[in-house]
Parts: sequence; C-alpha cells; structure tokens
Amino acid sequence: MAPTKKSKAILDNKIDILGIQFPVLSYDSCLELFNDWIKSGKPHQVCIANVHTVVTALNDTELRNINQQSLMTMDGLPLVWYAKLVRQSKHSQRVCGPELMLRCLEHGQQKAWKHFFLGGKTEVLDDLVSAMRKSYPAVNIVGAYSPPFRALTIEEDQALVDMINAQQPDFLWVGLGAPKQEKWIAAHINKIYAPVQLGVGAAFDFHSGHVLRAPLWMQHNGLEWFYRLCQDKRLFKRYLVTNPVFLAYFIKDLLSAKFLKS
Repeated sequence: MAPTKKSKAILDNKIDILGIQFPVLSYDSCLELFNDWIKSGKPHQVCIANVHTVVTALNDTELRNINQQSLMTMDGLPLVWYAKLVRQSKHSQRVCGPELMLRCLEHGQQKAWKHFFLGGKTEVLDDLVSAMRKSYPAVNIVGAYSPPFRALTIEEDQALVDMINAQQPDFLWVGLGAPKQEKWIAAHINKIYAPVQLGVGAAFDFHSGHVLRAPLWMQHNGLEWFYRLCQDKRLFKRYLVTNPVFLAYFIKDLLSAKFLKS
C-alpha cells in the first residue's frame, strides 16, 4: 500500500540537525504514519533521538547510517530548541519514546494493534505488561522477552527472531538502551516482520514503575536529563561528553544563522 498524500507530505518536510534529517512530527502524525505502515505490512525503523544519540552519530558511522534510513523523532527538548531557533521551524515539537509508546498502546486498542516488548529485566517486563493491561484493558500484548545480558549465539538469535515473527506483532518495542537498541533493530529489520520497530530506552523502566520519571515541569523545560542523572550516576559520563558538544554546535549554528539573517 502506498503512503497517503498526508503521510508523504509529513516525511517530505525535514529539518537538519547536525547532519540528521528530522521530519516535523507530532504524536498524531506518527500514529497516522504507523497506521499506513501496518497496512503496508513492510518493516520500518523509528529512531527516537536525544542529544546523546545525535552527538554520538557524529563519530559513529554505523549509527549515522541507521539514522539516515529511519524515521527520526526529537525526543530531547534541546533538539526542538535547535530546530526552532537555528532552523526557524515553528512547528517542530518533542515526540519522546515513553509518551509515544503510551499513545500507541492507547490508540491501538480500537485497531487491535499487536505489541511485543523486547529488553529489560524479567521482573521489569512482568510489571510492564501488568501495568499496561491495567491502564489499557483492550491492549493486545502478544509477547515479551528479556534477553540475556550478553551476545546471543546464532542459534539463540534465530530462535528469538522466530519467536517474535510467530506472534505477528505490529509494533516491536525494544528497550536495550541507545545506541544498542537502534543497532539491534537495524541488524534485524530484514528478518523481523513487525511493521513498526522502535527503540524506547528507559520507557520500560518508567511504565513498569521501576524508575520514577522526572516531574512534568522538568520534562517541559529540558531538564529530564538532570533528573535521570540524579537517579543514575552511571549517566554522568554520557552527559559530560555529549551535552557540551551539542551546546557548542548549538551556539555556533545559532550565531551563524543570526549573522546570515542580519
């Protein structure tokens, strides 16, 4: 099935942020795209990007190539600020993984969309499935699997692929952490038939209740990263390395844009 004219228009309107092309998306436009993809039956990858993954892609050729072939959404609010202030994209807005996941689960109830969760600890997945079924009584969760914390053998990997395909999910939600989850999806996109395949990072931890999400005022002001850092000191190295790099590019590109405009 060919994409609708509206879906095509959505994908044609893109904003460049440090070499990555981001369509101007909203949660509603994502749902429309996903509906088209599910009708087509062809697998697609969605990369939900934040400052860390955008900066990482500057030097990670594999991740950069994956981004160029995927649907990109602006998870991090600083990316939205860049789009609006540097690229003058008035309609750019945040489409973050945890919220997108909930909207797909809710919206999919009336369409009988099927969901498979991959990643996280067994107890996290158990609580996630329970919480989602409580919140969305008509949700169709067809499977959940917690892989071992090591590389799978060829036989184990094929067994996992077969298990997912046997359930015929419309959505494959992968919570392995970035950029591991993006690379895993890309390596399996031609093996797993789910039309919508997304890496959603910490969404499993948030929605299962195992990790508290930042208050709304912090989410709305670009401070969710700081809240997560206070919860998990292992993130310190990530933010120490990538946040200053993004800030430097942001300031340079903003000054260049204003200078060229004046």
